[in-house]
Amino acid sequence: MASLLSTYSKEELSKKLKKQKTILIIQGVLLFLMVIFAVFSTIENGLSFKTFLPLFFAPMLFVMLFEIKNINKELATRK
Repeated sequence: MASLLSTYSKEELSKKLKKQKTILIIQGVLLFLMVIFAVFSTIENGLSFKTFLPLFFAPMLFVMLFEIKNINKELATRK
């Protein structure tokens, strides 16, 4: 079965890659801030929902990394 990325043109893939990288950076910074906030919240108030909140958002970061890897692979096959 052909991948969904094979339906995009080279220019569209380049735009998508740039957009995904920007979103990944933003998401990484937000996740880092959430971890810092969770640590301070845990120190002040003990364990709470805020302590584990970054764990719920971390998988999205890995999915985004996997998507970027797939886009790079697709672009490499077209060169």
